[in-house]
Amino acid sequence: MQTNLATPFKNTAEGDEAEAILRACVHCGFCTATCPTYQLVGDELDGPRGRIYLMKMVLEGEAPSRKTQVHLDRCLTCRACETTCPSGVQYGRLVDIGRAEVDARVRRPLGERIMRRVLRAIVPYPKRFGFFYRLGRVAPQAWSGGMCKTPRRLEAASSPANRGLERKMLVLDGCVQPVAAPATNAAAARVLAKLGIELVRAEGAGCCGAISHHLTAPEEARAFMRRNIDAWWPHIEAGTEALVMTASGCGAMVREYGHLLRDDPDYAAKAARVSELTRDLSEILARENLQAFADTGHGHRIAWHSPCTLQHGQKIVGVVEQILRTAGFELTPVRDSHLCCGSAGTYSLLQKNFSESLLRNKLDALQAGRPTVIATANIGCQLHLGSESAVPVHHWIELLDDPSLACS
Repeated sequence: MQTNLATPFKNTAEGDEAEAILRACVHCGFCTATCPTYQLVGDELDGPRGRIYLMKMVLEGEAPSRKTQVHLDRCLTCRACETTCPSGVQYGRLVDIGRAEVDARVRRPLGERIMRRVLRAIVPYPKRFGFFYRLGRVAPQAWSGGMCKTPRRLEAASSPANRGLERKMLVLDGCVQPVAAPATNAAAARVLAKLGIELVRAEGAGCCGAISHHLTAPEEARAFMRRNIDAWWPHIEAGTEALVMTASGCGAMVREYGHLLRDDPDYAAKAARVSELTRDLSEILARENLQAFADTGHGHRIAWHSPCTLQHGQKIVGVVEQILRTAGFELTPVRDSHLCCGSAGTYSLLQKNFSESLLRNKLDALQAGRPTVIATANIGCQLHLGSESAVPVHHWIELLDDPSLACS
């Protein structure tokens, strides 16, 4: 694609990056075949190719409109288009740049500004989020997007069995997961302990910064990143093997720290090291001897939902499935497994109509094989699917830790 960036963007880091991404696009349209929003409405401007045109026009100097903003808002940033693209267009990075520029020039309606600011003020902070999460469970509210209806397994965030082992890895608690699904990291700690690995929490680490980043508050997002790096760095210097991510959304974000902080003189090198050490939990288990878990899931039929942040964002495909099959679980077939469930961070709260349509489609596909449980790898997907699912929804590591959860 030929480009002619406007003067304000020429010879800037983001302008150069955007130009390289735009030039890689050949307008083939393969991306539209896997875009969830395009599949729903069939509007070119609600597909990756149309949105790329909109962002190109803005970066070349045309004034963005409210319509431009709306079409970019409707993008889930699922990055399925990246998986499909034969030219390797980094659409996720381009839409981050495009949204930030449009939001800087198009004033949102008051209601939207309030909602987005409230989300940034609540969701990344476990105590604040916990208050509203508990409120939503007692008196379900429309603002919760149904996530407070998901059954919650109450359990401590760590396990006594996970102490004093020679091998050590860091784990990120995050913000939503320790409140809504504390059993996830507890299960991960027990499973890794059986493999001789101690899972360590770093005091002071918290939200990965994804909420702020995707709501076009980049400086706020970088503050979260720096705080996490500060909390992790003493452990990294002490020789921790890896940074283990049990939520694929956080994993996709932390893998970007090196890129997003590349111009920070104080944090660039540390951020690059953090990204280098980041591993999804499945990547850790895939390289270990899992004989201790062989056949533990025999006879249990489960449906696997691969989060977009796992399969498209981190390009981790087939790894969890193989671990579950090794443990004896039977995975039911799921059509259109590449399509988003509609959670997408805050998308389920900000774009309810699209999100609810995608949720219905995804649950129809997941439940078609009559599983006794649905397994996933991201807290957002878990809460979103669990809000309407006829069967329980768990993080896959919980099933490896306690196969009885897959019983009908």
